[in-house]
Amino acid sequence: MIELVVFDMAGTTVDEDNVVYKTVRTAINAAGYEFTQEQVQAAGAGKEKSQAIRDVLALDGRDHSDDEVSTIFADFKKRLETAYGELHVREQPGASSVFKGLHKRGIKVVLNTGYDRGTAERLIRKLGWSVGREIDALVTASDVENGRPAADMIHKAMQLTGVRQAASVVKIGDSQIDIDEGKNAGCGMTFGITTGAQTESQLRQANPTEVLERLAEIYAYVDG
Repeated sequence: MIELVVFDMAGTTVDEDNVVYKTVRTAINAAGYEFTQEQVQAAGAGKEKSQAIRDVLALDGRDHSDDEVSTIFADFKKRLETAYGELHVREQPGASSVFKGLHKRGIKVVLNTGYDRGTAERLIRKLGWSVGREIDALVTASDVENGRPAADMIHKAMQLTGVRQAASVVKIGDSQIDIDEGKNAGCGMTFGITTGAQTESQLRQANPTEVLERLAEIYAYVDG
């Protein structure tokens, strides 16, 4: 029996026009690089953002210092704050409805994200969502020791919602690292979704339970 669904945010439940990875690319390339958007999303999707920057930089095959990563990350955070201040954020189609549908089934809903807490909270405020209403908890990369693909955020979500068995948890996200996170946590099911950073073929490389096109398709699995 499924007790908890853990949803990724950007690209999965939140439509923010891919501004995070566009901003990651802008900050990296402002430091003298020429990475494409496709390279940034393939290497960085779903990760804590300083780790995403580190992994994108590693694509050039050279060593990059912690100081360089920290400098680019600081620039990224400033650029993102400006971008979010100007951005009209929307939920992905049907997200609120799916949250309600799961709650009616007695299933808890948690958002988790590679964002830091401040960024994540600004996002859900823009959407009019709040903990205790649309969602049962929010877990961010800055709340745990290890980001994705480690299981820390899912374990934290279970702790916050009182769910004891990982087999009763579903994880859904728009990147391979979301699927890897769910598998590392021992989730009963893991799903990719094609509304965000990666394609169906990319998502299937992580061997999820299934790849979805719409959030509402989750009902067929939690009701089974």
